[in-house]
Amino acid sequence: MTNPFFEKYNTPHGTVPFDKIKLEHFEPAFIEGIRRDKEELELIINNPEPPTFENTIINDQLDEDYYSLLGNVSTVFFNLLSSETNDDMEDLAQKIQPMLTKHENDVVLNEKYFQRIKAVYDNHRELTPEEDMLLNNVYEGFVRSGALLDEKGKEKLRALTEESSMLSLQFSQNLLKENKAFSLHITDEKDLAGLPDTQREAAAQTAKERKKKGWVFTLDAPSYGPFMQYAENRELRHKFFMARNTECTHNNDANNLEICKRLVNIRREVAQLLGFDTYADYVLKKRMASNVANVYDLLDKLIEAYKPTALKEYEEVKDKARRMEGEDFKLEPWDMAFYSHKLQLEKYNVDSEMLRPYLELSKVIDGVFGLANRLYGITFKENKDIPVYHPDVKAYEVFDRDGSYLAVFYADFHPREGKQGGAWMTSFQDQYINQKGENIRPHVSVVMNLTKPTEEKPALLTLCEVETFLHEFGHSLHGMFANTRFEALSGTSVWWDFVELPSQFMENFSLEKEFLHTFAFHYKTGEPMPDELIDRLIAGRNYNVASGCLRQVSLGLLDMAYYTKKDEFNEDIITFEKKAWEKAIIGKQLPDTCMTVQFSHIMAGGYAAGYYSYKWAEVLDADAFAVFKKEGIFNTATAQRFRDCILSKGGTEHPMTLYKRFKGSEPTIDALLERNGIKKIHNA
Repeated sequence: MTNPFFEKYNTPHGTVPFDKIKLEHFEPAFIEGIRRDKEELELIINNPEPPTFENTIINDQLDEDYYSLLGNVSTVFFNLLSSETNDDMEDLAQKIQPMLTKHENDVVLNEKYFQRIKAVYDNHRELTPEEDMLLNNVYEGFVRSGALLDEKGKEKLRALTEESSMLSLQFSQNLLKENKAFSLHITDEKDLAGLPDTQREAAAQTAKERKKKGWVFTLDAPSYGPFMQYAENRELRHKFFMARNTECTHNNDANNLEICKRLVNIRREVAQLLGFDTYADYVLKKRMASNVANVYDLLDKLIEAYKPTALKEYEEVKDKARRMEGEDFKLEPWDMAFYSHKLQLEKYNVDSEMLRPYLELSKVIDGVFGLANRLYGITFKENKDIPVYHPDVKAYEVFDRDGSYLAVFYADFHPREGKQGGAWMTSFQDQYINQKGENIRPHVSVVMNLTKPTEEKPALLTLCEVETFLHEFGHSLHGMFANTRFEALSGTSVWWDFVELPSQFMENFSLEKEFLHTFAFHYKTGEPMPDELIDRLIAGRNYNVASGCLRQVSLGLLDMAYYTKKDEFNEDIITFEKKAWEKAIIGKQLPDTCMTVQFSHIMAGGYAAGYYSYKWAEVLDADAFAVFKKEGIFNTATAQRFRDCILSKGGTEHPMTLYKRFKGSEPTIDALLERNGIKKIHNA
């Protein structure tokens, strides 16, 4: 049987031949990929020539296509595991993950290999800045993976990392299982009171797909969020809220409580084995924030700046609820979205349903692509000859300003059974310069869970969903514009508290009138979104912004509370969580709800001791967009500078060096506070 992974991809731009890949192809490709990796390692460490940058760090004497098999199959498998999985793939992941972790440990803990790397690190030819960055990253990567430990320490580290990789996988599988297991099935139309037609039609379609009568609501964001915002049936809101906020806490095989506890302890043990007091100390050594004190300094400044406003926002919602329901009404967490929405209507006469008819997905796609064209001159052309892994996925060729081929862009828009919740950007091929000197262009992908079309209507989005699209598209631009020599430094391969700058920067355009005018047309009449509606939207842009900020800060505090522990963590997760984020919490805390057990970012997604990055990058994105506001939000010279200084550079230099090259100075928190209406900044 022919295995597509063993052949050169005969597809447009060498894209992944999804139409030919079957489940049975993965395991043989993993096994052969590991074998080739071991062969490559032996060739490097047994090279009789003295270690050099060329023969040890970049291995330019070896066939890069032949030895890239493991990376290729891993990329496809783990991307599909998030976006298009099934029970058989989940079972295979349980088998593959320990093989991979053992192999990775075999590489980074190989003493002969490390001694060659150290020899180059200690004595090398004059390097370019990019070569120097790669060498430092490789050397420090090995050290941070245990290369300096004695044999006993290495064995301990092996055991910890192998256990951690399996627990992280189990965490994600449990969360997906719990998310898909619950649905709210409604058969009495009276229980739909308050819900707009969009939500009723979507729920009816979901019921039809599941061969049920009535309406089915799921925990996927496009279903759950609007239900909590519009449904008048308080009892059902309560039921739905508790289902969502108690995921993975139940007494079943998808419970994540003990998994989280063990992951926290494993990471602390790893850090201490490597000479750090805490896991946060270990992580932050390779972050812009540098240390724990700087993270808490940012979070505390945000609490100080935003909490007074957040308290006022909360009291206003409580007051609105009492005015509607009576003075004795007690606001509960499952009421917040509902009454907050009522207050928003009262104050600004605007909500997501008013905007939906103007935010039809195909037009939003045109708008986002048009924005990229206006800023950077790039164009997108759908190519149906590029294979995709699901009919929902669209594949585009991307061309640069001069018409040259730039990248392949995949967009996967809607929720489905085998897809994780949330939204993310990933890649199937990163950019780099190959041994022949060819610039290998990237294949990037954005995966989202946006509102689906129904039999009656096309996919009509909320403004929040447009912002999500812009966010992930910003990440994809970081990948598509990559122009570095080494794959390991390409695109989004940057420090984690810098990686959110390009994505969050793009969100700023969502409330720019001139941008909305390019695509926000009524899906039936073709009429543009009225200026008067946009003005109301802009007027209410900071509605409950302080509460939203504190929500993010609370998650940052929770993350840091786990990963700044010096001693064994054996506390009750739910109790610990309530205390950890208490100073950033405004409303009532419920005894049974738990975020930790579904907090993929810090348990299985690489953001452990790094969730503060979103707020850190928000300071950067507000500061950067202030430059665009000053010079013109569509100023092509400013956009080109942003591309040249940041988007194309990947991790080739320190992020602050890149940022200062773009702006001319370090960022301040002022632009964020001004954008959010927390304080007015008067520039001289």
